[in-house]
Amino acid sequence: MEIGIIGLPKSGKTTLFNSLTKGKAQTGAFGSTTLEPNIGVTKVPDPRLEGLQAIFDPKRTIPAEVKYVDVAVSKSKGKGLSGELLAYLGRVDAFIHVVRAFLDESIPHSEGDIDPARDVDIMNMELAFSDLAIIERRLLRIGDSLKGAKPMERETLVQEQALLSRIGSAIEQEVPVREQTLTREEAKMVENYQFLTAKPLLIVLNIGEDQLPQASLLEEDLKSRYPRFQVAAICAKLEMELSELDQVEADGFRSAMGVGEAATDRIIKLSYQLLGLISFFTIASGEVRAWTIRRDTLAPKAAGKVHSDMERGFIRAEVVPYAGLTQCGGLPEARKQGLLRLEGKSYVVQDGDVITFLFNI
Repeated sequence: MEIGIIGLPKSGKTTLFNSLTKGKAQTGAFGSTTLEPNIGVTKVPDPRLEGLQAIFDPKRTIPAEVKYVDVAVSKSKGKGLSGELLAYLGRVDAFIHVVRAFLDESIPHSEGDIDPARDVDIMNMELAFSDLAIIERRLLRIGDSLKGAKPMERETLVQEQALLSRIGSAIEQEVPVREQTLTREEAKMVENYQFLTAKPLLIVLNIGEDQLPQASLLEEDLKSRYPRFQVAAICAKLEMELSELDQVEADGFRSAMGVGEAATDRIIKLSYQLLGLISFFTIASGEVRAWTIRRDTLAPKAAGKVHSDMERGFIRAEVVPYAGLTQCGGLPEARKQGLLRLEGKSYVVQDGDVITFLFNI
């Protein structure tokens, strides 16, 4: 899972990036002027790994990972984002939009005052402008290609032209691609364009420490304005400071200040929900490992996450639910109680499945 962190200058997005990745990227009142993004990786906390570790005593335990890409985005005045920025943003699976709510006179807001709803609208427009620019360029190329196209090629081009025109018209009416109704074939046709408004988006309201008691109210207020988005109110500065402490100290401070779960944990959970992701586990070769897949993934495709040969030569999967396995205390007892099942190519992997893939190439 790769997530892009975006936001207006001085919104605190790099501070959030540091808190999520335990990074040391430069932050400050003046922000970054480089297009080069900050990139960091964090492990996905999952207590089920500890349960499996207790049962199997593996040589290695490997959690799933999330990559965060902190990209500097500023207003393009309706021209869309630059090609270099698009290259970074187009690859991510989802966006975290950091929206400033904290007050700090030493860090002037790029728009002059604090207005989270306005900032959400500005960023939504920037993403929309970029998609419209992509559509405009492609429509021009299609128009040129149609002049000398053969009948079969012409039909395909006309279909693409009609689809892009329809998508563009909807974007102009403030309907992002993610909310447009597309058939499976249409969605596949536009997938390669990597439209930014097609990507799921999580809004992180960056609040100050003095606003922590009102965090839930601030969160609900913004959520009521944007009901189609997930919203989380987080004090990125505090979370960055806590990320530099060991776990026991951080938990103590968090409890004393009345702060709930760590930002890393909450944002990962929301990101999984946003993208429809689940985890399954493997216990082969002396290691316990977590893997991330989309919900409703079939067993052969899940096997391909482990190794492409497993998908290509898939025979069947030995599956036991995590809850049943931990109750039994091991695979022999799970097999004895009939909890370990053999599943074929049509099996839909469930969250928490512990799987051994059998394959032959």
